[in-house]
Amino acid sequence: MNRFALSLSTAIARITESALGPYQSAVVRIGFSATWLLFLLRELPHRQELYGPDGPWSWDLAEQLIAGNGAFTALIWSDGRIWFESVYGLAVLSSFLLLLGWRTRTMSVLFMVGVLSLQNRSIFMGDGGDNVLHLMCVYLVFTRCGQVWSLDARRARRENEARARGERVVDRVGPALWIVLGLMLIAVTGAGRLLEGDPVIPALLWAVWLGLGVWWTVGRLARTDQPRILLDVIGNIVHNGALLVIMAEACLIYATAGWYKIQGTRWQDGTAVYYPLHLDYFSPWPALADALSSSATMVLLVTYGTVVVQVAFPFTLFNRRVKNVLLAAMMTEHAVIAVVLGLPFFSLAMIAADAVFLPTPFLRRMGGRVARARERLTAGRGGPAPVPQTRAPEGAEETHVGFTA
Repeated sequence: MNRFALSLSTAIARITESALGPYQSAVVRIGFSATWLLFLLRELPHRQELYGPDGPWSWDLAEQLIAGNGAFTALIWSDGRIWFESVYGLAVLSSFLLLLGWRTRTMSVLFMVGVLSLQNRSIFMGDGGDNVLHLMCVYLVFTRCGQVWSLDARRARRENEARARGERVVDRVGPALWIVLGLMLIAVTGAGRLLEGDPVIPALLWAVWLGLGVWWTVGRLARTDQPRILLDVIGNIVHNGALLVIMAEACLIYATAGWYKIQGTRWQDGTAVYYPLHLDYFSPWPALADALSSSATMVLLVTYGTVVVQVAFPFTLFNRRVKNVLLAAMMTEHAVIAVVLGLPFFSLAMIAADAVFLPTPFLRRMGGRVARARERLTAGRGGPAPVPQTRAPEGAEETHVGFTA
């Protein structure tokens, strides 16, 4: 009983004292923001037909659909071309800034607004990866995904160094951004636009805005450390819960996909992979598809292997080595799908979701290599070598995610 109580207290301490998985949450942030950004840039010439006024799914049809399902989209507030371009530009800008890790808490909210606004405006656009992105953009709002590999981490490090030298640090950008976004939030709420449909997203927007205001006020005006510690504990609990939900979502995606495949006759006889390789829509490289499908043994192995990996993966999370092997197999499979079937954004979204299970030592090694390559590049240009942020904040650097990593 004492051992159980000790283990329970240790687990509670880990959950409350630190935001677990700093590297995993950072790579998930980078992966999904990069996926959405690349998609928006690729479809930039066709944005009007996909999500704008020139699309076959007209604004009137979208309005009728939103009135029925209550989904959130800022594009239903106006059918003007200027408004559409503004929302699309906001989606591109927020994706880029979230990728860099600049004001990640605010950018994660704007990223969510951009994703939901465009996807809910035209629900028939997407290849499956949009569903994953749709869910993950909401979960990212609750994570502290800028602890490492971000401009926020670099700014926090420089501010700590300045305080250690006795210098006064004043953040003017954060409060200004908070005031501007608050005025916009008040304006759309007062106009009645934000109150239309499902109240979950509007409530989340207000909660995050008010929470950021409370966080800044406590940080500036609290005379003791207790309020700051309390807010930090709440932030850690929310982050760790969101990270757990992301992991559970990834497992659910693979488990349902695998078990549904088992029920299909084509997956049972080992021929399912053959058919998409010969569909024009999924054949950007017909010669490559023909070469892969020419071997019945190869088709059989890939078909059965896909089912085995998807069904087995959730059960391997308690075994580090088996989990890492299957994780590598799934990421390789998605990379092949991106090339062979011409589904790059679906594959990027799934790889980004899988990244939450990557082992911490591997991510730290990769981050160190990138930092060293950047140092060599900077030194070759004759500039000062930057100091890399390769370690997580104190108390979180040895965190492993994926149950065992």
